[in-house]
Amino acid sequence: MGNCAIILAGGEGKRMKSDKPKTLSPVLGKPMLMWVISALKNAVIDDICVVKGFKKECIEEFLNTLDFGIESVYQAERLGTGHAVMMAKSFLEKHSGNVVILNGDAPFMTSETIGKSLAQHIESGCAATVISAKVDDPTGYGRIVRDTNGNLKAIVEQKDADEETLKINEVNSGGFWFDCQLLLSVLGRIKSDNKAKEYYLPDALKLLLSDGKKVGAFTAECSDTVLGANDPQQLQELNRIATEKGYTC
Repeated sequence: MGNCAIILAGGEGKRMKSDKPKTLSPVLGKPMLMWVISALKNAVIDDICVVKGFKKECIEEFLNTLDFGIESVYQAERLGTGHAVMMAKSFLEKHSGNVVILNGDAPFMTSETIGKSLAQHIESGCAATVISAKVDDPTGYGRIVRDTNGNLKAIVEQKDADEETLKINEVNSGGFWFDCQLLLSVLGRIKSDNKAKEYYLPDALKLLLSDGKKVGAFTAECSDTVLGANDPQQLQELNRIATEKGYTC
């Protein structure tokens, strides 16, 4: 089968002060999750799997309102982004093409960015491609560190970055393209040997690099690609940006 997508939508979003999953919080009246699904559909990626978690019945109810089918899997324990993708292992095993993994609370990931990043991913022969963006204030984001050829060398989180790395303004959007089979080859090797005891998806990139595979980064044209919301103020800001810039779902 061809290209497919996994949307991570298991988050509770405690700071949202809402009784529903974070990804169902509205931007211009439509759930953030719907924005991501629409971008994928407009990029002609119809085979989609949503990883649900907190109040999974709310996600199921929403998906049932759509006039097209979307698969979903349940992440009973929220143990990180890598763990979430592990829950979709059987979905991945059905595919021999590429998979894009997106956050369900990043509504401004556009179909154009999805399509162009896929084109670069294929043309460059990469095992994985990170979707990045250049921002005015990179504070809090994972920095994209490239080698002399422009390929990805590492994603360095804010807390782990030295002074030079902190100056980098190219950041990780949380969106990734992977060759499905190569992702499966490293997925089970991701470890939770960190303070949070969680499985992180960017560790898959480290494993692919250690296996001698090529990993790239695609820079989105618009920095809004990286924006998400963790609290009502940030959600309000997303609504303001969407209104001012004329974004539509």
